Amino acid sequence: MDLKLYDTLTREKRLFEPIDRNRVRMYVCGPTVYDYAHIGNARPVIVFDVLYRLLRHLYGADHVKYVRNITDVDDKINARAAERGIPIRELTEETYRNFREDVAALGCLPPDVEPRATEHIEEMKILIERLVASGHAYVAEGHVLFSVPSMPDYGQLSKRPLDEMIAGARVDVAPYKRHDQDFVLWKHSKPGEPGWPSPCGIATPGRPGWHIECSAMSWKHLGEVFDIHGGGIDLVFPHHENEIAQTRCAFHTPVMANVWMHNGFLQVEGEKMSKSLGNFFTIHDLLKDWPGEVLRFNMLRTHYRQPIDWTVKGLEESYNILRSLTDWPEFLTGKDERIAPSVLETLCDDLNTPMAIAEIHALHKKGDFASLGPTLRALGFHQRPESKRTVDAEKVNLLVAERLDARKTRNFSEADRIRDELAKMGVVLKDSKDGTTWEIAR
Repeated sequence: MDLKLYDTLTREKRLFEPIDRNRVRMYVCGPTVYDYAHIGNARPVIVFDVLYRLLRHLYGADHVKYVRNITDVDDKINARAAERGIPIRELTEETYRNFREDVAALGCLPPDVEPRATEHIEEMKILIERLVASGHAYVAEGHVLFSVPSMPDYGQLSKRPLDEMIAGARVDVAPYKRHDQDFVLWKHSKPGEPGWPSPCGIATPGRPGWHIECSAMSWKHLGEVFDIHGGGIDLVFPHHENEIAQTRCAFHTPVMANVWMHNGFLQVEGEKMSKSLGNFFTIHDLLKDWPGEVLRFNMLRTHYRQPIDWTVKGLEESYNILRSLTDWPEFLTGKDERIAPSVLETLCDDLNTPMAIAEIHALHKKGDFASLGPTLRALGFHQRPESKRTVDAEKVNLLVAERLDARKTRNFSEADRIRDELAKMGVVLKDSKDGTTWEIAR
């Protein structure tokens, strides 16, 4: 069956033709390991896990190579390790372990290779020296910077005007830059920061810039040109734009990857996720209240390229739907993971998971459990979800009483605010002439 994927670079959905059908290669930008991953980070992990499973189904598990990197050298990592008073390696090991456990609970397969940035410093230095030698980069005051004007077609992925790209990148103002948009490939390390012997004859120790890390790791494990590069829409510029620049100029290739795929933004209850708004949720926290299957299913109910509004109501619906789809005993005992043709057709249309779910509903309605079970397992659903939610009853009762007082005084905005707060806790209110009762949403 033909697979069509939307390519961010060309802005069109195209027939996917791997460079080598016996070696289909995909690279996805992974986590920066300094803290628990938030639910927005889970979206690309789940989306590209579905694509990985689909590619394995189409081309054979032994013919697909999925690489997702680990960024373990970064300013945020340095700051968090200093804040906690622990070695950087201890922080990154702990955070990576947490990430691995959390995404496994979401039903995601491990990638074939999960390279760490700190284990690919030599490859980064090789690329940097090639770029300097070819005139695409230069050394300045202990730094190495990529010269954006040296690449005439820079900006093809994001397709933004030059002045807009400069503003969007929030570039550092530095007197040693030849052009405002030039970006760092290598920078000198300050006292107390991680450092390695620098390339290009620089005497002082340094560390890599963010963008060069992915160029080096994808080259090491997938080659100069590969099939698919994925990540969140927020990475299009500057990260992926700069990856393309580095890789193409280092190897003199027309492309870095044949297809660029990006998932849309995630917001929570209609607002941008933010710690200041109190709507910032990690995967780890959500797993305390919700089964991983429910989080996964809720994510897949929205097409990957569309923005998603992450709500308690949506989670409730996903829980109930998934419970109904897995309400037959044979689901837990089967081993087959073949995808039903009707579902496969929708997935091959640019990972149309909402339509795939509609087809799964149709299988359930027909009672075609022989197709339903294998299909659900193939998409990462292996057990029937059970509710994990608990609440502080004393706190709920207090809020319910405050809401009743607000309603009595006709302060409906406050009553609505309390109702919304309770909803985020997973509490459903039932108002009647006899008063208000509540229950934990299931």
